[in-house]
Amino acid sequence: MSQHAQIESAVALTDVSVIEVSYDQFGTLIQRNTPVAMKIIRYFSMKLRQFDQTITRLTFRSAVEEDPNELYNIGENYFNQKNNHHAAYAFQKYLQYLPNGPFATQAKLKLQTMNQPMQSPVIDLTKFNRMYADNEMIFCEHEPGRELYIIQNGKVKITKIVDKNEVLLAVLQNGDIFGEMALLDNKPRSASAIAWGHVQLLAINKANFEGMVKAQPQLATRLITLLSERIWTAYKQLANLMINDPQGRIADTLLTLVEKNRIKITPKVLYNFEIGTKDLIKMVGLSYPKDENLVLDLLTKNKWIKLDQGKLSCTDLVELEKLVHVYRKKSQMENKLKKRV
Repeated sequence: MSQHAQIESAVALTDVSVIEVSYDQFGTLIQRNTPVAMKIIRYFSMKLRQFDQTITRLTFRSAVEEDPNELYNIGENYFNQKNNHHAAYAFQKYLQYLPNGPFATQAKLKLQTMNQPMQSPVIDLTKFNRMYADNEMIFCEHEPGRELYIIQNGKVKITKIVDKNEVLLAVLQNGDIFGEMALLDNKPRSASAIAWGHVQLLAINKANFEGMVKAQPQLATRLITLLSERIWTAYKQLANLMINDPQGRIADTLLTLVEKNRIKITPKVLYNFEIGTKDLIKMVGLSYPKDENLVLDLLTKNKWIKLDQGKLSCTDLVELEKLVHVYRKKSQMENKLKKRV
């Protein structure tokens, strides 16, 4: 459904009959069979959460399972970084869901220190249209989820706090859907969503989700396509973790951004990534500004990767693909040698 190359092989273990549905026919099938659509959505959501949990375990030693008790730790992390708006949101949500929790007194003291109210602003859940200001938190990781969102206008950052660093997982744009996993599997949010500029969202709650899928089957098709895209991206992230050299992982992340946008790999063609070194470092899961020199050194050694006015670009995608291939081969050889020892 993502229209990328297959990332897995399917092998029949016994004699089996299957129905093959082409990409062009899929929308029609979903529109005629809502239960099938919901089954696919829930399966894809479960698979994506499994991918995310595996990536988190492999990448971050101190990662924890989603739990509203962790809202206090998220708030404290933002508080120590002097990000009072996000800290206040996390502390307020902690008090909302755990008013008698073990850190309730500390959360109240922190809110008083920041001169912030004890409660977050009340959201009218009967209204589907939501407006958010730049850098405003839409929801926080570990917070119970009741809604999914469709971006009507603007951009949204998806982030996660691990090892006291804020890792940038994705930047979503108009038409993208997010927040669906917590809604579908009744688990707390696995990441935070933050407005990047002024944002207008359409909120869909659990009560009306299946009704909207029946009334607007194109919503199910869109959601399944987006989940497929995210599963592909998660697979690429897992493959990225198999590269031992951090500069190789940086280069591979750049190539994944190109492939994600379905850009044809051709020589001597300029491609603008629309991100800077800080965002790239956060995508790889490294620390900024400590690891910025890794990106700058990569640029020095490969003149076709450039940094202009704070934005990265590539003047030859074929060379980028070759470079990533070299790093992958090198890591495969190193990993084979480790297994023999």
